[in-house]
Amino acid sequence: MANNGGVPAPTRFLVCLPTYDERENLERMIEALDGVRESGGASGEVLVIDDSSPDGTGRLADELAAGRPWLHVLHRPRKEGLGRAYLDGFRWALARDYEFVLEMDCDFSHDPRALPSLLAPARGGADLVLGSRYCPGGRVENWGRARRLISTAGCLYARTLLGVQVRDLTGGFKCFRRGVLEAIELDAVDAQGYQFQIEMTYRALLLGFSVVEVPITFADRVAGGSKMSRSIVFEAMRRVPLLRLQAARGRLPRGAGVAPSDGC
Repeated sequence: MANNGGVPAPTRFLVCLPTYDERENLERMIEALDGVRESGGASGEVLVIDDSSPDGTGRLADELAAGRPWLHVLHRPRKEGLGRAYLDGFRWALARDYEFVLEMDCDFSHDPRALPSLLAPARGGADLVLGSRYCPGGRVENWGRARRLISTAGCLYARTLLGVQVRDLTGGFKCFRRGVLEAIELDAVDAQGYQFQIEMTYRALLLGFSVVEVPITFADRVAGGSKMSRSIVFEAMRRVPLLRLQAARGRLPRGAGVAPSDGC
């Protein structure tokens, strides 16, 4: 697409930023995203998706958005989980003309400075770009041995059962090409947490979309409390085999076949 002067118009992208009790992190995150939202020929905006946070995160988001036309706020009436928050954000994005839609955490586990490294492969033709902790160059900081074991084992478990090559299936730092979200039946996705991330990537692969992983450094949150729980982990363990069974029985939409992951 070009503007009237014949110069290609910047790529428009949206960062979906779900929040629940993230008042301690939100303003710093918005400031950090402001520093990278105009880079490499891309022009970005941010959508805060707040689940009526008791700590006033939603009110703070409104205050921050008042002076920033590129910052938007979507208020949800109650806490319904990460997956549904992202799905509402995706629908909001698809109702507008964004070419790429990103998802990331608000707690600085995902470094906003890495955002251009996800956009670059997408602008180069990749359908789904994953910020990967487990491909060469990726790493995790400030995690204990038990959490590392749970995360790596969970990725291996899902990767093996689903028969895909993606190394970091449970990561939540992603960039979707618009057409991927349009093709996925969003109303059929009801998973949360780890399983939501697994299912979205698996559905994209089944539809024949290309998936590329780029290395990131994942750092544990400093401020605020973690939203991870045992129930989220157990949901993934229980639902991954069901996801593979649905695919085997033809209950999940397919394209030309499962596309390979290009790795990193």
